[in-house]
Amino acid sequence: MNTDIHSVSGDTPHEHTGRHTHTHKETKNVLNRIARIIGHMNSVKGMIEDGRDCSEVLIQLSAVDASIKSLSRVILKDHISTCIVDAVQNNDDKAIEELNRAIDKFMK
Repeated sequence: MNTDIHSVSGDTPHEHTGRHTHTHKETKNVLNRIARIIGHMNSVKGMIEDGRDCSEVLIQLSAVDASIKSLSRVILKDHISTCIVDAVQNNDDKAIEELNRAIDKFMK
């Protein structure tokens, strides 16, 4: 098993399928976005508990959906610039196959 460690100050190391470790540049951004999405979903839950108008709830869910899609794009771009760059440099065809499977599921 190969271990490649890439370190950029302030970033979070990430181990990809047990083969190597590298750093994602967007980890803090991703975690902040997830926290906002969770907060927004808690607000939607409160709206439903309070009996708010269904149209208002649907509008808020649309905003959450857009946030999740945006988060997914950030994660995909970060994955390509870290995991896939490393995979290409290390002739790791399995990582590219895994990305293709993930994209297929993501695009459904």
